Amino acid sequence: RIGKAAYKADLTNTLQLMEWLGHPEKKIKCIHVAGTNGKGSVSHMLASVLQSAGYKTGLYTSPHLLDFRERIRINGKMIPEETVVDFVHTYREVFQKIHLSFFEWTVGLCFAYFAKEEIDIAVIETGLGGRLDSTNVITPLVSVITNIGLDHTDLLGETIPLIAREKAGIVKNTIPVVIGERSHETDTVFLEKAARERSKITFAEDSFQVATSNIPKEGFCEYRISPLRSGSSFSLRSPLIGHYQIQNLTTVLETLRILADKGFSADSTAVKQGIEGVCKQTGLMGRWQTLGHSPLTIADTGHNLHGITRVVESIQSCRYDRLHVVLGFVAGKQCKEVMEAFPLHARFYLTKPSVERALPLEDLSAEARELGLDFSVYPDVLEAWSAAKKAAASEDMIFIGGSTFVVADALALTHKSSLSLQE
Repeated sequence: RIGKAAYKADLTNTLQLMEWLGHPEKKIKCIHVAGTNGKGSVSHMLASVLQSAGYKTGLYTSPHLLDFRERIRINGKMIPEETVVDFVHTYREVFQKIHLSFFEWTVGLCFAYFAKEEIDIAVIETGLGGRLDSTNVITPLVSVITNIGLDHTDLLGETIPLIAREKAGIVKNTIPVVIGERSHETDTVFLEKAARERSKITFAEDSFQVATSNIPKEGFCEYRISPLRSGSSFSLRSPLIGHYQIQNLTTVLETLRILADKGFSADSTAVKQGIEGVCKQTGLMGRWQTLGHSPLTIADTGHNLHGITRVVESIQSCRYDRLHVVLGFVAGKQCKEVMEAFPLHARFYLTKPSVERALPLEDLSAEARELGLDFSVYPDVLEAWSAAKKAAASEDMIFIGGSTFVVADALALTHKSSLSLQE
Protein backbone atom coordinates (compact mmCIF):
# COMPACT_ATOMS: atom_id res chain seq x y z
CA ARG A 1 0.00 0.00 0.00
CA ILE A 2 2.75 2.47 0.82
CA GLY A 3 4.85 1.73 -2.26
CA LYS A 4 8.23 3.42 -2.41
CA ALA A 5 8.06 4.51 1.24
CA ALA A 6 8.94 0.91 2.15
CA TYR A 7 12.19 1.01 0.14
CA LYS A 8 15.18 0.87 2.48
CA ALA A 9 18.57 2.52 2.11
CA ASP A 10 20.43 -0.66 3.04
CA LEU A 11 19.96 -4.33 3.92
CA THR A 12 20.39 -3.93 7.68
CA ASN A 13 16.83 -5.01 8.46
CA THR A 14 16.99 -8.06 6.23
CA LEU A 15 20.38 -9.14 7.58
CA GLN A 16 19.06 -8.86 11.14
CA LEU A 17 15.95 -10.76 10.09
CA MET A 18 18.06 -13.59 8.65
CA GLU A 19 20.08 -13.80 11.87
CA TRP A 20 16.91 -14.10 13.96
CA LEU A 21 15.63 -16.86 11.67
CA GLY A 22 18.88 -18.83 11.86
CA HIS A 23 20.10 -17.83 8.39
CA PRO A 24 17.74 -19.88 6.22
CA GLU A 25 19.11 -18.11 3.14
CA LYS A 26 22.36 -20.07 3.63
CA LYS A 27 20.51 -23.39 3.66
CA ILE A 28 19.04 -23.20 0.16
CA LYS A 29 20.52 -23.37 -3.32
CA CYS A 30 18.98 -20.84 -5.65
CA ILE A 31 18.90 -18.76 -8.80
CA HIS A 32 18.54 -14.98 -8.43
CA VAL A 33 16.56 -13.12 -11.11
CA ALA A 34 16.40 -9.33 -11.56
CA GLY A 35 15.42 -7.00 -14.39
CA THR A 36 12.95 -4.31 -15.35
CA ASN A 37 10.64 -6.60 -17.31
CA GLY A 38 10.43 -10.33 -17.94
CA LYS A 39 11.83 -11.48 -14.61
CA GLY A 40 8.51 -13.02 -13.59
CA SER A 41 8.15 -15.02 -16.82
CA VAL A 42 11.80 -16.11 -16.65
CA SER A 43 11.45 -17.15 -13.01
CA HIS A 44 8.32 -19.20 -13.65
CA MET A 45 9.81 -20.92 -16.71
CA LEU A 46 12.99 -21.83 -14.84
CA ALA A 47 11.01 -23.22 -11.91
CA SER A 48 8.71 -25.19 -14.22
CA VAL A 49 11.62 -26.82 -16.08
CA LEU A 50 13.44 -27.70 -12.85
CA GLN A 51 10.21 -29.12 -11.46
CA SER A 52 9.77 -31.21 -14.61
CA ALA A 53 13.35 -32.45 -14.18
CA GLY A 54 12.38 -33.93 -10.80
CA TYR A 55 13.79 -31.31 -8.44
CA LYS A 56 11.83 -30.08 -5.42
CA THR A 57 11.67 -26.49 -6.60
CA GLY A 58 10.84 -23.34 -4.67
CA LEU A 59 9.63 -20.21 -6.44
CA TYR A 60 9.47 -16.71 -4.97
CA THR A 61 7.88 -13.94 -7.05
CA SER A 62 6.04 -10.66 -6.60
CA PRO A 63 3.57 -9.08 -6.69
CA HIS A 64 0.66 -11.48 -6.40
CA LEU A 65 -2.55 -11.08 -8.38
CA LEU A 66 -5.30 -12.89 -6.47
CA ASP A 67 -3.77 -14.51 -3.40
CA PHE A 68 -0.77 -13.45 -1.32
CA ARG A 69 0.37 -17.09 -1.26
CA GLU A 70 1.09 -16.95 -5.01
CA ARG A 71 4.41 -15.36 -4.04
CA ILE A 72 5.78 -18.49 -2.33
CA ARG A 73 5.42 -21.91 -3.97
CA ILE A 74 7.05 -25.32 -3.89
CA ASN A 75 6.54 -27.40 -7.04
CA GLY A 76 3.79 -24.98 -7.99
CA LYS A 77 1.82 -25.41 -4.78
CA MET A 78 1.21 -22.25 -2.79
CA ILE A 79 2.47 -22.02 0.78
CA PRO A 80 -0.25 -23.25 3.18
CA GLU A 81 -2.35 -20.60 4.91
CA GLU A 82 -1.54 -22.01 8.35
CA THR A 83 2.20 -21.67 7.66
CA VAL A 84 1.76 -17.96 6.92
CA VAL A 85 -0.40 -17.43 10.01
CA ASP A 86 1.96 -19.36 12.30
CA PHE A 87 4.96 -17.39 11.04
CA VAL A 88 3.29 -14.06 11.79
CA HIS A 89 2.12 -15.18 15.24
CA THR A 90 5.58 -16.50 16.09
CA TYR A 91 7.60 -13.47 15.04
CA ARG A 92 5.21 -10.50 15.14
CA GLU A 93 6.41 -9.05 18.45
CA VAL A 94 10.14 -9.27 17.79
CA PHE A 95 9.93 -8.20 14.14
CA GLN A 96 7.83 -5.13 14.87
CA LYS A 97 10.70 -3.74 16.91
CA ILE A 98 12.78 -3.16 13.79
CA HIS A 99 9.83 -1.99 11.66
CA LEU A 100 10.07 -4.59 8.92
CA SER A 101 8.33 -3.73 5.67
CA PHE A 102 5.73 -6.03 4.14
CA PHE A 103 8.30 -7.19 1.59
CA GLU A 104 10.94 -7.92 4.24
CA TRP A 105 8.43 -9.97 6.22
CA THR A 106 7.61 -11.94 3.08
CA VAL A 107 11.25 -12.60 2.21
CA GLY A 108 11.81 -13.93 5.73
CA LEU A 109 8.76 -16.17 5.47
CA CYS A 110 9.89 -17.45 2.07
CA PHE A 111 13.44 -18.36 3.04
CA ALA A 112 12.34 -19.93 6.35
CA TYR A 113 9.72 -22.04 4.56
CA PHE A 114 12.06 -23.19 1.80
CA ALA A 115 14.74 -24.14 4.31
CA LYS A 116 12.30 -26.03 6.52
CA GLU A 117 10.92 -27.94 3.53
CA GLU A 118 14.45 -28.84 2.39
CA ILE A 119 13.92 -27.93 -1.23
CA ASP A 120 16.51 -28.90 -3.84
CA ILE A 121 16.64 -25.49 -5.50
CA ALA A 122 14.74 -22.18 -5.54
CA VAL A 123 14.17 -19.47 -8.09
CA ILE A 124 14.17 -16.10 -6.33
CA GLU A 125 12.85 -13.03 -8.13
CA THR A 126 13.85 -9.59 -6.86
CA GLY A 127 11.14 -7.14 -5.93
CA LEU A 128 12.62 -3.77 -6.86
CA GLY A 129 16.11 -3.03 -8.10
CA GLY A 130 18.74 -5.50 -7.01
CA ARG A 131 21.52 -4.05 -4.90
CA LEU A 132 19.21 -3.03 -2.03
CA ASP A 133 16.46 -5.56 -2.63
CA SER A 134 15.67 -7.68 0.43
CA THR A 135 16.30 -10.86 -1.55
CA ASN A 136 19.91 -9.80 -2.11
CA VAL A 137 21.23 -11.63 0.93
CA ILE A 138 21.49 -14.92 -0.95
CA THR A 139 24.51 -16.38 -2.71
CA PRO A 140 23.01 -18.00 -5.79
CA LEU A 141 24.31 -20.61 -8.19
CA VAL A 142 23.73 -18.13 -11.01
CA SER A 143 22.50 -14.55 -11.24
CA VAL A 144 20.14 -13.48 -14.04
CA ILE A 145 19.34 -9.97 -15.28
CA THR A 146 16.61 -9.98 -17.92
CA ASN A 147 16.74 -6.40 -19.24
CA ILE A 148 16.85 -2.76 -18.22
CA GLY A 149 14.21 -0.09 -18.80
CA LEU A 150 13.07 3.13 -17.18
CA ASP A 151 10.99 2.25 -14.13
CA HIS A 152 11.10 3.32 -10.48
CA THR A 153 13.41 6.14 -11.55
CA ASP A 154 12.86 8.01 -8.27
CA LEU A 155 14.52 5.11 -6.44
CA LEU A 156 16.86 3.44 -8.93
CA GLY A 157 18.10 6.38 -11.00
CA GLU A 158 16.86 8.49 -13.87
CA THR A 159 18.98 6.92 -16.62
CA ILE A 160 19.34 3.42 -18.04
CA PRO A 161 23.01 3.05 -16.92
CA LEU A 162 22.13 4.10 -13.34
CA ILE A 163 19.30 1.59 -13.17
CA ALA A 164 21.60 -1.07 -14.65
CA ARG A 165 24.08 -0.45 -11.82
CA GLU A 166 21.36 -1.06 -9.25
CA LYS A 167 20.23 -4.28 -10.96
CA ALA A 168 23.87 -5.39 -11.28
CA GLY A 169 24.01 -5.36 -7.49
CA ILE A 170 22.88 -8.98 -7.52
CA VAL A 171 26.13 -10.05 -9.23
CA LYS A 172 28.21 -11.88 -6.62
CA ASN A 173 31.88 -12.76 -6.40
CA THR A 174 32.78 -15.60 -8.81
CA ILE A 175 29.07 -16.40 -9.40
CA PRO A 176 28.18 -16.60 -13.13
CA VAL A 177 25.69 -14.08 -14.48
CA VAL A 178 23.36 -14.26 -17.47
CA ILE A 179 22.23 -11.06 -19.20
CA GLY A 180 19.01 -11.38 -21.20
CA GLU A 181 19.32 -8.35 -23.46
CA ARG A 182 22.27 -6.61 -25.06
CA SER A 183 22.23 -2.80 -25.07
CA HIS A 184 24.91 -0.22 -25.74
CA GLU A 185 23.69 1.63 -22.62
CA THR A 186 24.07 -1.32 -20.25
CA ASP A 187 26.65 -3.77 -21.64
CA THR A 188 29.60 -1.83 -20.23
CA VAL A 189 27.96 -1.57 -16.80
CA PHE A 190 27.46 -5.33 -16.61
CA LEU A 191 30.86 -6.20 -18.04
CA GLU A 192 32.64 -3.93 -15.57
CA LYS A 193 30.67 -5.29 -12.61
CA ALA A 194 31.34 -8.88 -13.66
CA ALA A 195 35.06 -8.12 -14.02
CA ARG A 196 35.20 -6.60 -10.52
CA GLU A 197 33.46 -9.66 -9.07
CA ARG A 198 35.45 -12.11 -11.20
CA SER A 199 32.13 -13.49 -12.44
CA LYS A 200 31.76 -15.17 -15.80
CA ILE A 201 29.21 -13.22 -17.82
CA THR A 202 27.21 -14.47 -20.80
CA PHE A 203 24.64 -12.70 -22.97
CA ALA A 204 21.74 -15.01 -23.78
CA GLU A 205 21.32 -13.80 -27.34
CA ASP A 206 24.90 -14.84 -28.08
CA SER A 207 23.98 -18.45 -27.27
CA PHE A 208 20.55 -18.96 -28.83
CA GLN A 209 18.52 -17.64 -31.74
CA VAL A 210 14.75 -18.01 -31.53
CA ALA A 211 12.21 -17.80 -34.31
CA THR A 212 8.45 -17.98 -33.93
CA SER A 213 5.30 -17.83 -36.02
CA ASN A 214 3.08 -14.83 -35.33
CA ILE A 215 -0.06 -16.95 -35.20
CA PRO A 216 -0.58 -19.02 -32.00
CA LYS A 217 -2.22 -22.43 -32.38
CA GLU A 218 -4.54 -23.85 -29.71
CA GLY A 219 -3.29 -21.33 -27.17
CA PHE A 220 0.38 -22.13 -27.73
CA CYS A 221 3.17 -20.47 -29.66
CA GLU A 222 5.69 -22.58 -31.58
CA TYR A 223 9.32 -21.54 -31.08
CA ARG A 224 12.25 -22.79 -33.14
CA ILE A 225 15.48 -22.71 -31.14
CA SER A 226 18.87 -22.61 -32.84
CA PRO A 227 21.90 -22.94 -30.52
CA LEU A 228 24.70 -20.65 -31.69
CA ARG A 229 27.53 -22.38 -29.84
CA SER A 230 26.86 -26.09 -30.42
CA GLY A 231 23.99 -28.53 -30.78
CA SER A 232 21.08 -29.04 -33.14
CA SER A 233 17.98 -26.90 -33.55
CA PHE A 234 14.83 -27.93 -31.71
CA SER A 235 11.24 -26.77 -31.21
CA LEU A 236 9.33 -25.73 -28.10
CA ARG A 237 5.67 -25.01 -27.49
CA SER A 238 4.80 -22.33 -24.97
CA PRO A 239 1.55 -20.87 -23.62
CA LEU A 240 3.43 -17.59 -23.11
CA ILE A 241 2.51 -15.65 -26.22
CA GLY A 242 3.99 -12.30 -27.17
CA HIS A 243 7.08 -11.11 -29.00
CA TYR A 244 8.78 -10.21 -25.73
CA GLN A 245 8.77 -13.89 -24.67
CA ILE A 246 11.46 -14.67 -27.27
CA GLN A 247 14.04 -12.81 -25.21
CA ASN A 248 12.77 -14.41 -22.01
CA LEU A 249 13.07 -17.86 -23.55
CA THR A 250 16.70 -17.38 -24.61
CA THR A 251 17.46 -16.14 -21.09
CA VAL A 252 15.93 -19.28 -19.59
CA LEU A 253 17.80 -21.60 -21.94
CA GLU A 254 21.17 -19.97 -21.26
CA THR A 255 20.54 -20.11 -17.50
CA LEU A 256 19.66 -23.82 -17.75
CA ARG A 257 22.89 -24.43 -19.67
CA ILE A 258 24.91 -22.91 -16.83
CA LEU A 259 22.88 -24.73 -14.15
CA ALA A 260 23.77 -28.05 -15.76
CA ASP A 261 27.41 -27.34 -14.91
CA LYS A 262 26.30 -26.73 -11.31
CA GLY A 263 24.74 -30.17 -10.99
CA PHE A 264 21.15 -29.26 -11.86
CA SER A 265 20.60 -30.72 -15.30
CA ALA A 266 17.35 -30.79 -17.25
CA ASP A 267 17.13 -33.00 -20.31
CA SER A 268 15.25 -32.07 -23.47
CA THR A 269 12.07 -33.74 -22.25
CA ALA A 270 12.08 -31.73 -19.01
CA VAL A 271 12.72 -28.51 -20.93
CA LYS A 272 9.83 -29.17 -23.30
CA GLN A 273 7.45 -30.24 -20.54
CA GLY A 274 8.47 -27.35 -18.32
CA ILE A 275 8.06 -24.64 -20.95
CA GLU A 276 4.79 -26.03 -22.31
CA GLY A 277 3.34 -26.56 -18.83
CA VAL A 278 4.63 -23.39 -17.17
CA CYS A 279 1.22 -21.85 -16.44
CA LYS A 280 -0.30 -25.05 -15.05
CA GLN A 281 2.80 -26.06 -13.09
CA THR A 282 3.60 -22.70 -11.50
CA GLY A 283 0.32 -20.78 -11.58
CA LEU A 284 1.68 -18.04 -13.81
CA MET A 285 -0.98 -15.49 -14.74
CA GLY A 286 -1.23 -12.10 -16.40
CA ARG A 287 1.28 -12.51 -19.23
CA TRP A 288 -0.59 -11.98 -22.51
CA GLN A 289 -3.43 -13.90 -20.89
CA THR A 290 -6.57 -14.52 -22.93
CA LEU A 291 -9.68 -13.62 -20.94
CA GLY A 292 -12.20 -13.99 -23.74
CA HIS A 293 -12.94 -14.50 -27.42
CA SER A 294 -15.25 -12.63 -29.80
CA PRO A 295 -13.97 -10.09 -29.08
CA LEU A 296 -10.47 -11.33 -28.30
CA THR A 297 -9.67 -10.03 -24.81
CA ILE A 298 -6.07 -9.94 -23.59
CA ALA A 299 -4.65 -8.88 -20.22
CA ASP A 300 -0.96 -8.21 -19.62
CA THR A 301 0.90 -6.94 -16.56
CA GLY A 302 3.40 -4.83 -18.54
CA HIS A 303 3.33 -1.58 -16.58
CA ASN A 304 6.13 0.66 -17.83
CA LEU A 305 7.08 2.09 -21.21
CA HIS A 306 9.70 -0.59 -21.86
CA GLY A 307 7.21 -3.38 -21.15
CA ILE A 308 4.21 -1.79 -22.86
CA THR A 309 6.23 -1.18 -26.02
CA ARG A 310 6.79 -4.94 -26.27
CA VAL A 311 3.10 -5.59 -25.58
CA VAL A 312 2.03 -3.18 -28.30
CA GLU A 313 4.25 -5.06 -30.77
CA SER A 314 2.23 -8.17 -30.00
CA ILE A 315 -1.06 -6.29 -30.32
CA GLN A 316 -0.05 -5.06 -33.75
CA SER A 317 0.58 -8.65 -34.87
CA CYS A 318 -3.03 -9.57 -34.07
CA ARG A 319 -5.94 -9.36 -36.48
CA TYR A 320 -8.80 -7.13 -35.33
CA ASP A 321 -11.11 -4.45 -36.65
CA ARG A 322 -10.87 -1.98 -33.77
CA LEU A 323 -8.82 -1.88 -30.60
CA HIS A 324 -10.42 -1.12 -27.22
CA VAL A 325 -7.94 -0.39 -24.41
CA VAL A 326 -8.85 -0.57 -20.71
CA LEU A 327 -6.09 1.24 -18.80
CA GLY A 328 -5.38 2.29 -15.24
CA PHE A 329 -2.22 3.19 -13.35
CA VAL A 330 -0.74 3.74 -9.93
CA ALA A 331 0.71 7.15 -9.12
CA GLY A 332 4.25 7.86 -10.27
CA LYS A 333 4.15 5.81 -13.46
CA GLN A 334 4.77 7.01 -17.01
CA CYS A 335 1.07 7.02 -17.84
CA LYS A 336 1.28 9.61 -20.61
CA GLU A 337 4.15 7.84 -22.38
CA VAL A 338 2.43 4.46 -22.00
CA MET A 339 -0.85 5.70 -23.47
CA GLU A 340 1.04 7.31 -26.34
CA ALA A 341 2.63 3.94 -27.16
CA PHE A 342 -0.75 2.47 -28.16
CA PRO A 343 -2.21 2.97 -31.64
CA LEU A 344 -3.87 6.38 -31.48
CA HIS A 345 -6.94 5.12 -33.36
CA ALA A 346 -7.80 2.92 -30.36
CA ARG A 347 -10.72 3.65 -28.06
CA PHE A 348 -9.57 4.08 -24.44
CA TYR A 349 -11.53 3.19 -21.29
CA LEU A 350 -9.68 4.86 -18.44
CA THR A 351 -10.12 3.54 -14.93
CA LYS A 352 -8.24 3.00 -11.70
CA PRO A 353 -7.20 -0.16 -9.88
CA SER A 354 -8.59 -0.94 -6.43
CA VAL A 355 -5.47 0.08 -4.49
CA GLU A 356 -4.73 3.18 -2.43
CA ARG A 357 -1.91 4.21 -4.75
CA ALA A 358 -4.18 4.36 -7.81
CA LEU A 359 -3.64 7.39 -10.04
CA PRO A 360 -6.68 9.71 -9.70
CA LEU A 361 -8.92 9.65 -12.76
CA GLU A 362 -8.81 13.42 -13.12
CA ASP A 363 -5.02 13.27 -13.53
CA LEU A 364 -5.24 10.42 -16.03
CA SER A 365 -8.00 12.21 -17.98
CA ALA A 366 -5.88 15.34 -18.25
CA GLU A 367 -3.02 13.38 -19.79
CA ALA A 368 -5.35 11.60 -22.24
CA ARG A 369 -6.98 14.90 -23.21
CA GLU A 370 -3.57 16.42 -23.91
CA LEU A 371 -2.76 13.49 -26.20
CA GLY A 372 -6.04 13.89 -28.04
CA LEU A 373 -7.19 10.34 -27.30
CA ASP A 374 -10.69 8.99 -27.84
CA PHE A 375 -11.51 8.08 -24.24
CA SER A 376 -14.10 7.80 -21.51
CA VAL A 377 -13.68 7.42 -17.74
CA TYR A 378 -14.96 4.72 -15.37
CA PRO A 379 -14.63 4.41 -11.57
CA ASP A 380 -13.40 0.79 -11.57
CA VAL A 381 -12.17 -2.00 -13.80
CA LEU A 382 -15.55 -3.75 -13.84
CA GLU A 383 -17.34 -0.75 -15.33
CA ALA A 384 -14.53 0.00 -17.79
CA TRP A 385 -14.35 -3.59 -19.02
CA SER A 386 -18.16 -3.82 -19.24
CA ALA A 387 -18.26 -0.65 -21.34
CA ALA A 388 -15.54 -1.99 -23.64
CA LYS A 389 -17.39 -5.29 -24.10
CA LYS A 390 -20.62 -3.45 -24.85
CA ALA A 391 -18.94 -1.26 -27.48
CA ALA A 392 -16.76 -3.93 -29.09
CA ALA A 393 -17.83 -6.01 -32.08
CA SER A 394 -16.94 -9.69 -32.26
CA GLU A 395 -14.00 -9.01 -34.60
CA ASP A 396 -12.56 -6.29 -32.34
CA MET A 397 -9.88 -6.66 -29.66
CA ILE A 398 -9.93 -5.58 -26.01
CA PHE A 399 -6.67 -5.05 -24.13
CA ILE A 400 -6.61 -4.69 -20.33
CA GLY A 401 -3.54 -3.38 -18.51
CA GLY A 402 -1.43 -0.37 -17.62
CA SER A 403 -0.86 -1.67 -14.11
CA THR A 404 -0.42 -5.08 -12.50
CA PHE A 405 -3.26 -4.09 -10.19
CA VAL A 406 -5.65 -3.45 -13.10
CA VAL A 407 -4.92 -6.96 -14.37
CA ALA A 408 -5.41 -8.31 -10.86
CA ASP A 409 -8.86 -6.68 -10.71
CA ALA A 410 -9.76 -8.14 -14.12
CA LEU A 411 -8.61 -11.61 -13.09
CA ALA A 412 -10.58 -11.35 -9.85
CA LEU A 413 -13.71 -10.55 -11.88
CA THR A 414 -13.02 -13.53 -14.14
CA HIS A 415 -12.47 -15.75 -11.11
CA LYS A 416 -15.75 -14.64 -9.51
CA SER A 417 -17.60 -15.21 -12.77
CA SER A 418 -16.12 -18.71 -13.00
CA LEU A 419 -17.16 -19.51 -9.43
CA SER A 420 -20.71 -18.27 -10.11
CA LEU A 421 -20.98 -20.56 -13.14
CA GLN A 422 -19.77 -23.52 -11.07
CA GLU A 423 -22.37 -22.81 -8.41
